[in-house]
Amino acid sequence: MLLRRLFLAIALILTSSAVVPFGNGGAEARQVFDPSSRTWREIGRTSRAGKSKIKRKMVRYQTKEKPGTIIINTSERRLYHVQGNGKAMRYGVGVGRPGFQWSGTNRVSRKAEWPGWTPPAAMRKRQPGLPAYMPGGINNPLGARALYIGSTIYRIHGSNEPWTIGQAVSSGCIRLTNDDVKYLYERVKVGTKVVVVR
Repeated sequence: MLLRRLFLAIALILTSSAVVPFGNGGAEARQVFDPSSRTWREIGRTSRAGKSKIKRKMVRYQTKEKPGTIIINTSERRLYHVQGNGKAMRYGVGVGRPGFQWSGTNRVSRKAEWPGWTPPAAMRKRQPGLPAYMPGGINNPLGARALYIGSTIYRIHGSNEPWTIGQAVSSGCIRLTNDDVKYLYERVKVGTKVVVVR
């Protein structure tokens, strides 16, 4: 009986993420056990059981840009995929934290499903625990899809941290929930114009 309980406890830890509240009865912040790294990670105060509060929505949107253009407003923390006729599909996004924000115009140069990730050398220097390369998959910070922006190091990509959508937390990339990036990915072609404004 004791051996069976021990086996079940180990299986639970290895196959799922355990969520444990901490501080103030757990109402505002939580810790999540990441079985791949075997460490506990804090989920921010704005999380709702690890999901984004911001839902994609068709909205009125006036622009001179052509239908199909992606416009990212980093101060609003929103991405607009221009549809024409004064409308756009609006998505919540995570953007670059202070010191990692940028603006400009470029084009989608490549698309990838479950992309691998090679953190730039400067990022690995700032965060020494990062691997030189991480294969694509559910634990990869690029999430389910990536749209590469020109020859820059920046991407529009999914996230394995959906609670960060709507915040300024990245090193300059634009992140969406995995559901939203899959939806956008199917509607964007290589060569699509990308406009980033602050």
